Parts: sequence; C-alpha cells; structure tokens
Amino acid sequence: MVEDKSLLVRTGEPGLDLVQLEPILHRYRGQLGSLIPVLQEAQEIYGYLPPVVLRHIARELGLKPARVYGVATFYTQFRLTPVGKYVIQLCQGTACHVNGSERLEIVLEEELRIKPGETTEDQLFTLTNVACLGCCSLAPAMMINGEVYGPLSLEKARNIIRDIYASERQEGGEI
Repeated sequence: MVEDKSLLVRTGEPGLDLVQLEPILHRYRGQLGSLIPVLQEAQEIYGYLPPVVLRHIARELGLKPARVYGVATFYTQFRLTPVGKYVIQLCQGTACHVNGSERLEIVLEEELRIKPGETTEDQLFTLTNVACLGCCSLAPAMMINGEVYGPLSLEKARNIIRDIYASERQEGGEI
C-alpha cells in the first residue's frame, strides 16, 4: 500500500486519479478470485482500463502485471482503449445476419465514418460487432448503451444515429 496518495494521482494521464481505486482494492485485497470484480469496478470508474490502472491493480493485489493484462485481454467485457459516449453493439448472430446485419454495418460505417472497433473523432460513438444480443425476435438489432433497437431497417438505423447527434447538438452546442 502506498502511503503518499499524491503519488497515485500523478500518473501521466490527465484526469486519471488512482485514489478512486483504493476502496475497491481495500475491499478485495487478499481474496482469491477477486481480479475480475476489481477490473469490472475499475472499468466502471474510468470507462476503460488504461495501462497505468492495470499496473496499479497488479501491484496492489500482489499479482504479476502479465496476469492482470492477460485477464483484461481475454474477456471481451474489458476495454483497453477509451470508448465513445454511445457504444453501439451491432448484433451479428444468425438471425440478425440472415435479416441484414451486414448491410446495417455498412450503413453505420458510412454514417459514423468509422469501422467496427473504432470511435468517432468527436468521441461520441464507438461501433462494435457482437456475436449475439439475445433478442433474435427483433432481428436485425443493435444495442446502444444498453437500449435495444430492432427490428432495424437501413433508414431506421441511420435515423437513430442522426437523432442522437441532433440531441447532442441541442444539449451541448455544436459537435
């Protein structure tokens, strides 16, 4: 445990305060099998798992950094890069595929000007493909920040993105 908490704040990454991890690390310290819950809670705080956070977790839990990184990269729930305010998960399951998810992907790529796995320059959207959302009756479907949209037409998908952009412009000025 680091006694001088000010050292935890100076990470070289703006706005990243490792002191926020302390209650989580304190709660799980010494518990076998606690790495995944610690990573989950850390990701809730920061939105993703920056390298400095992974190293800090390893140090504080007495684990090798390679083990922490290995777990963080094995499970798809963990993100190692920042994501947009809106995370779009486009279903590529069988029902969605058969009903046109590939065409939807092309429309979303055109509308957002990014490929799956990328984030828009304005940090508003991240587009990802997922194996299945579990809502086959709504195929083709996508989820944005936990809200399911479907069944989707190409035009409906475009309008959802445009509506979010319009809403953001209204709330915060120009994007």
